[in-house]
Formats: sequence, structure tokens, C-alpha cells
Amino acid sequence: MIIAIAALLLFIMVSVGLSSCGAMFSGSMNSVLGTSYTSEDSDLVATEQSYAAMENELQSEIDNIETTHSGYDEYRYDLDTIGHNPHELASYLTALLQSYTPQSAQAELKRLFGLQYTLTLTEEIEIRTTTDEEGNEEEYEYRILNVKLTNKPIASLAEELLNPQQFEMFKVYLQTQGNKPLIFGGGSPDGSPSEDLSGVEFVNGTRPGNPEFMELAKQQVGNVGGYPYWSWYGFNSRVEWCACFVSWCYNQAGKSEPRFAGCEWQGVPWFQSRGQWGARGYENIAPGDAIFFDWDLDGVADHVGLVLGRDGSRVYTVEGNSGDACKIKSYDLNYQCIKGYGLMNW
Repeated sequence: MIIAIAALLLFIMVSVGLSSCGAMFSGSMNSVLGTSYTSEDSDLVATEQSYAAMENELQSEIDNIETTHSGYDEYRYDLDTIGHNPHELASYLTALLQSYTPQSAQAELKRLFGLQYTLTLTEEIEIRTTTDEEGNEEEYEYRILNVKLTNKPIASLAEELLNPQQFEMFKVYLQTQGNKPLIFGGGSPDGSPSEDLSGVEFVNGTRPGNPEFMELAKQQVGNVGGYPYWSWYGFNSRVEWCACFVSWCYNQAGKSEPRFAGCEWQGVPWFQSRGQWGARGYENIAPGDAIFFDWDLDGVADHVGLVLGRDGSRVYTVEGNSGDACKIKSYDLNYQCIKGYGLMNW
């Protein structure tokens, strides 16, 4: 009887323990699922690409203003930065639509885009005077086209467009980045420390680089969190900031371009469209070139850094947002996750 009672008590204890563990596991899983993007990864990326394409069209429209609206004596520009935080877009759409595809989200993308960006063209005519050779003054019209672009961040629109419950969900998704922080590119999960360049002998190629520029980039090593790079770009809060870091460095060196916040849909096309691209294995890289990485080998650039130089077998880089910090790293020249190089003309 004592043995039977002990066995019964042991059975009850094990059953209760398993039930508790099951509840804990279920609670943990629900917590993760409740903070994750619910759409397929391919749909999240394709929708982001669709929105970025709309932004590229807007940029092209502004770039061609003086051709499409010719005949003015002066063009005056007051332009906010074109760009958005991909996780703000995904968090907004997930809070509003839950699961979505590029097709099901298309109408909302157009509505959101129209609210985020406002392009205004205003004609202004000034009456000016000129003096001819005989000293006579004549009046003439001086025509000015004022071009103004305003960008209202998606986060501020979300508070206006979502109901209170949806907005709380939006804030949770944004804070957790849908538990997929690198899905839109823009970072490296590498938590290892910055590397030491002692003893490295760089091999000089035939293309001129910019060693002074790379000294500026090296001075950023140790930065954590990406401020002021993402702030300089125009974002109100932290984003995946490797591309912002690269763009900031180029700007500090006096280059207005390239300027990009996304690796695959802004950075790579900028170099490729200008014939300034070298695929993985390209050996004639130079200090100051951009290096793009594809971590999951799906053909999409996930991360970007700057080339410090190369020796006989490795390429050395300065990267922002490598484990949320600026670091010096190195890779085998044939490392399979190197997507290619953006080749700078100095």
C-alpha cells in the first residue's frame, strides 16, 4: 500500500509538472508569435520593394523637374529626404491587415504613400528691371518655380490612421522588429569584436582609392547604435543603419552621391546602373569602394560596408551596424556571402 501511494503521488507530481511546462511553453510561444510579423518573408520583402519603387519614381520625378517644367529662370528646392523605415511600414501593415501580400496591400500602399509625401510646385513671378545700353530701364518677368517636398514619417501617420488597439500592436511590432530584424537588410548579426590591422600589408590595384576617406571611416570604429548616421539621413529614430553609415561617410568626403538607406533596392542599383559594379571575386578593389553582403544567399543584399583594402587573400572593411556597432572586419576574397562591390570614382 505504501508503494502504491508513493507511485500515485509521483504520477500526480509528474503530471502537474508536465502541465506547468506545457503552459509555460505555450505562453512563451504565444508571446513570440504575438510580436512577430505574420506575413510570409517573401511577401514582406516584395511589399517593401514595391514601396521603395514608388519612392524611386518620386525621386526621378524631382530629378527631371527642370526638363518636364522647362522655361523658368530659376528653380528653388525645399526638399525633405525621400526614405522610410522598412520596419515602420511592415509594422503598420501588419497591425492594420495582419497577414498581407504585395497585391492585397497595394491599395493601402498607395494611400499611405500619398499621405507620407506631398510634392508641391508653385510658380512665382517677380517683376525686375534691366538697363539697356542707352541707360533706359525696362521691366521684365522673372519666372521662378518653387519645388517643395514634405515627408511625414510613417510612425506619425500610424497614430492617426490606426485605432488604439492597432496602434498598440504597431508599437509592439516596431519594438521587436517583428522578430526579424535583418529581413530588410541593413545589418550584420556579427557580435565579434573589431579586428586588428597590425601586420596587414595591403595590395594596391590599378584603380585609385581614397585612403584619406578611409581614415575618416576608421575614426567611426567603436560607435554603437548608429547615431548620428541615421539621424543625418533623416530618420527620427534608429533604423538598420549600415547604409546610412556608408552614405554619411561619402557625404563627409564631399560626395552628394551615392546616398542610400537600403542596400538592395537603392545602393546596388545606383552602382550597377552606372557601370560601377564588380561581382564577388573582383580583385581590383580600392579603398573607399562599397562592399555588399548577402547573408542568406537569396540574391538580396542584406548589408553594406566600406573597403579598407585587400592583401593577397582577404578584403578588409569598415562596417556600420555590425552587431549594432562600427567595426573593422575581414573576409576571404571568395567568401560566398559577398554579393559584390560598388566601385567609386574619386
